[in-house]
Amino acid sequence: MHQDAVERFRVCIPLFQALSDSARQDIILLLAEQQPLTVNEIAASSNLSRPAISHHLKILRDNGLLAMEQQGTQRYYSLSLENAVSVIKNLVTTVEETCL
Repeated sequence: MHQDAVERFRVCIPLFQALSDSARQDIILLLAEQQPLTVNEIAASSNLSRPAISHHLKILRDNGLLAMEQQGTQRYYSLSLENAVSVIKNLVTTVEETCL
C-alpha cells in the first residue's frame, strides 16, 4: 500500500514543479479571473517579457494546466485544470488512506 503512495507522489512531481514557480502561479490566477487571454494580454498584466510569458505558458501547457485555442493569428490560453486536480485528489486520498 505504501508503494502506491510513492507512485502517486512521483506522478505529481512534474505538476508540482510546474506549479512551484511564482510567475506561473500569477498566470494561473490571472486566467482564473479572466480567460481566455493571448500572450500579449498576459504579458500586459505582468512585469515579464513576452518571450518569458511564452516560456511559462509552454510549461503550463506541457503539464496539462492550460488549453490553447488558435483563432486566426491569435492563440488564446485558458485554464484546463480538471486532470491536474484529479491527480492531486488521488494523491491526497492515497496519502490519507496509507499514511495517516
